[in-house]
Amino acid sequence: MIVVTGATGNVGRPLVQALAAAGEQVTAVSRNVSGESAPEGVRHRSADLADPESLRPAFEGADALFLHDGGPGAYLLNPRDIVDIAKAAGVARIVLLSSQAVATRPRSESHGRTGRSFEEAVRQSGMDWTILRPTGFHSNAYGWAEGIRTRRTVAAPFGDVGLPTVDPADIAEVAAVALREDEHAGRTYELTGPALNSPRRRAQAIGDALGEPIRFVEQTREEARAQMLGFMPEPVVETTLDILGAPHPAEQRISADVERVLGRAPRGFAEWAVRNIVAFR
Repeated sequence: MIVVTGATGNVGRPLVQALAAAGEQVTAVSRNVSGESAPEGVRHRSADLADPESLRPAFEGADALFLHDGGPGAYLLNPRDIVDIAKAAGVARIVLLSSQAVATRPRSESHGRTGRSFEEAVRQSGMDWTILRPTGFHSNAYGWAEGIRTRRTVAAPFGDVGLPTVDPADIAEVAAVALREDEHAGRTYELTGPALNSPRRRAQAIGDALGEPIRFVEQTREEARAQMLGFMPEPVVETTLDILGAPHPAEQRISADVERVLGRAPRGFAEWAVRNIVAFR
């Protein structure tokens, strides 16, 4: 059996679907997971990474675990407790969704240090492990959905700075392979999209998918910071803005790892926009 934490998220949801379609026994774990949000035949359990003891029933009988790093609040978690509970339950393989920033922003408390603590816990667990380090997700554009639906406008900082954002469905497919195949044990994969794309270009791609023009309004760093503080902790906001506005060369590098694992090129943002355009109508 394979346990998927963060099962209702942008990576967890397609991962659960892919594993179930492949005939695997799956337990979907999330704070808000339910029978309605999990595919037919998938066991669902409500649990919280912030409460490791709540994970014990979900991990029972599992052979493999997809571990989400906890998102913006990850620096409040104790990854060793989570890993220890998984090991005690008999889990033999962990695939960790980490972040590219572990390598590119190692001194950042909210990104590098926190992600590294998860990676170290997994590496030292004595279990087979695979670590996935994606760049930013195509699906971060969901944050623009209300502005596009109501005003056909996108407001974002650093309009012409390009990053190789990645399709969460590609991350999910890589994770599904790593959870099921032995050859990926002990490997760390950097997952990016196929090309650099800027906020202005992403807004245009959504407009093309809609068949309507989208107006792009470039925010100042301070305007973006004020908006992001409404839903992200301050340390996460500052590092995120640093990456968006002044990315390191490594953060703009195109990785071949998606194609190496899946045997095909990663999907670009325009394809993601077409597939998810209902969110912006």
